[in-house]
Amino acid sequence: MREYLLTLCITAAVTYLLTGPVRKFAIVAGAMPEIRARDVHREPTPRLGGIAMFFGLCAGLLVADHLTNLSEVFTKSNEPRALLSGAALIWLIGVLDDKFEIDALIKLGGQMIAAGVMVMQGLTILWLPIPGVGNVALTQWQGTLLTVALVVITINAVNFVDGLDGLAAGMVCIAAAAFFLYAYRVWVSYGIEAAAPATLFAAILMGMCLGFLPHNMHPARIFMGDSGSMLIGLVLAAGAISITGQLDPDALNLYAGSEKAAVHQTVPVYIPLLLPLTIIAVPTADLVLAIVRRTWRGQSPFAADRGHLHHRLLEIGHSHSRAVLIMYFWSALIAFGALAYSVNSASMWIVLGVVFLSAVGLVLLLLPRFTPRVPVWAQRFVPPRYRRRGGVAEAAESAGSAETEAAGATAEAAGTGERAPVGAGVPGVNGATAIGARSRFADRP
Repeated sequence: MREYLLTLCITAAVTYLLTGPVRKFAIVAGAMPEIRARDVHREPTPRLGGIAMFFGLCAGLLVADHLTNLSEVFTKSNEPRALLSGAALIWLIGVLDDKFEIDALIKLGGQMIAAGVMVMQGLTILWLPIPGVGNVALTQWQGTLLTVALVVITINAVNFVDGLDGLAAGMVCIAAAAFFLYAYRVWVSYGIEAAAPATLFAAILMGMCLGFLPHNMHPARIFMGDSGSMLIGLVLAAGAISITGQLDPDALNLYAGSEKAAVHQTVPVYIPLLLPLTIIAVPTADLVLAIVRRTWRGQSPFAADRGHLHHRLLEIGHSHSRAVLIMYFWSALIAFGALAYSVNSASMWIVLGVVFLSAVGLVLLLLPRFTPRVPVWAQRFVPPRYRRRGGVAEAAESAGSAETEAAGATAEAAGTGERAPVGAGVPGVNGATAIGARSRFADRP
């Protein structure tokens, strides 16, 4: 466990330290697209955050290769090299898309090629554990097609959900944490070394997301772009393929009683067809709804719109931060609920707990305009929007003069019909340039 924690920390540190220089490079390189109709942010923000995440991945693999226990993963398995090859290819495609906006079909072809590169190096699904049947061996073509499909679905699910500050990185980090606990339990509790690569991939993925999140939380100073979203989607899919297609459930016979019983025990996060739905259920649901919605309108499935789940949360009145936290909540509920069910599927308390938390989540969805207030003694430690009126608000007082000047300039501009410039230091400004007030949502018929 200590070596995994060290790998996670090194990956997070490298990603965090490189994100600042990468942001400056993205500004100089012009990787700051104009505000689009479907965007939520109010000012041009640099992309290419996937560059820092990719170097964090490389650093994590390099450190793990020199550790005593984790080095055996590289000597006994070719999966880390397969992951690095596929990640490098999908990362290059993402960087080109962040800069030049390449066609969606070209990106789809690149995703398939990256998945094929991993398959050629041994990272593929060899068999399927099916409940009530047991182990079903796959032919080479069946395993290849299923592997490519799982990689493409996971990459696009993560890419589609990347619409709010910190949303994709946080949700993937939650999924990676649940997946790490499951893979580590399979490796340590059952002594199955085939689960070690998946455990390493999950730890590195957590480090990549945790290192990037401080720069990407609202208001984001940099976006991960397609170079980051497709990269973390591929790493998550690689871990799922590694532990699903390479691990024989018959190895659990000594502990579960039989192969069928072993399959039943691990079914919530074991079957590849269900794993994307349990680990990243919310992004997958968003992906399916987006495809159905766009094809129903006669559009391309890759045509961007403002109908994603996070956009709808904003439309019903939730703030940016609250919409992200609600998506975090549902992702954690589904991922860790499946993890708890895989540990003890016969416990009724787990089912009741999931039902209760689901009810809590539905209540949160129905209270979009509720603003919680903290006690008086804790108002110094929370953002101004959560403080009581008339309480202690040093931050608000210090920013009062700047806000007053900005409001006065806006009022004068409103009288003349011109847009007032935004001064430096005004809360809400997130870069070297900013645009004036604009409607958050486009007018709908």
